Amino acid sequence: QVQLVESGGGLVQPGESLGLSCAVSGLTLKNYVMSWYRQVPGKERELVAQINGNGDTTNYADSVKGRFTISRDNPKSTVYLQMNSLKPEDTAKYLCHARWIGNYWGQGTQVTVSL
Repeated sequence: QVQLVESGGGLVQPGESLGLSCAVSGLTLKNYVMSWYRQVPGKERELVAQINGNGDTTNYADSVKGRFTISRDNPKSTVYLQMNSLKPEDTAKYLCHARWIGNYWGQGTQVTVSL
């Protein structure tokens, strides 16, 4: 059974940093393109960052370029999202996604950026 479990969310102030983790089980992570999405109630799910199987290619939404960094550790079956200089508009539920043969989603972790 495939499981993606996100962790690391929380409440932070603007300008602070937060690191998210996505622990993956039930699949061979190196085969999968991994992504972080975020969702705000009433809005479409937004692709935040993506990384290929061996980690040498990444893509970011324009809104997070230069502030967020996606990385992966295939032997540890974990994907990370380091978020710096957080803004109130980064507030959302952040979800981990795996794509290759099939698509898999985690349940998400809430990030709230507020004074």
